[in-house]
Amino acid sequence: MLRDQGGAAALALRETTTVEPAREFAFSDADFRSLAQYAYEQAGIALSDSKRNLVYSRLSRRLRALGMTTFREYREYLAATPAELEGFINAISTNLTKFFREAHHFDHFRTHVAVPFVQAAHGKVGHRLRVWSAGCSTGEEPYSIAVVLKREIRDIERHDARILATDIDTEVLSKGARGEYPANSVDEVPKTYREFFQPVAGDRKNEHVVVEREIRGLVTFRRLNLMDPWPFTGNFDAIFCRNVMIYFDGPTKTALVERFTQKLKPGGWLYIGHSESLIGTHPGLRLIGRTTYRRTA
Repeated sequence: MLRDQGGAAALALRETTTVEPAREFAFSDADFRSLAQYAYEQAGIALSDSKRNLVYSRLSRRLRALGMTTFREYREYLAATPAELEGFINAISTNLTKFFREAHHFDHFRTHVAVPFVQAAHGKVGHRLRVWSAGCSTGEEPYSIAVVLKREIRDIERHDARILATDIDTEVLSKGARGEYPANSVDEVPKTYREFFQPVAGDRKNEHVVVEREIRGLVTFRRLNLMDPWPFTGNFDAIFCRNVMIYFDGPTKTALVERFTQKLKPGGWLYIGHSESLIGTHPGLRLIGRTTYRRTA
């Protein structure tokens, strides 16, 4: 009898120790499904069941900031408050980037966009070049593009060269516009481009660098939801949309690639992420190299 009691006690102890700790906020299947549907409808972001813990963790911060006690309360607030869409998207967005990430794209961009521009613009003033960094995060990608252009086009200020950097997350856009980064973030920047990153004034420990003012002047940061109408009319010489489409489902991705194609000049370039692929045929695009596509004439 004592052995039985001991066994029961041990079993109870094991069951107690394997129970997951209670969450701060109740998070039901209905909560997750509703929020996932909202993310898909508003931003095209497809959240599978495997993202459930991520959604809980990220949005719990919003509940605390808003003084709420349940996800149901937050869902009702989100539905009734259009301005909260920004906070919602900022919370669930994943932003991972660095300078010269997937360096082969910048090598290709230099030889197939920057150098031809120099040759075409020789002796001319006001020659036009447009590049779009879609899903620019905190700005490392568009600034990498900018320093490549400046290195090849020393008189770039005499030409009409601009880089549009867009993201749905307003917080990362603000960081990108400042152009200030930890000093070690430029460790992997090729030495030939290091001159465009300067120590921050007054930073005695040299813990941060800032992108040179002239480079920052080439980049315009704007909030843009890729699912919305695009508020520009001109076409681009090159579009970078890398490691963004992994968050979209097949139909959304296909529709987006078609829109990108229409916004490229004939002969323009589309660069996508290393973990992405364009499955099937996309009229007007031809695969040229690793995750590098060109719009046909």
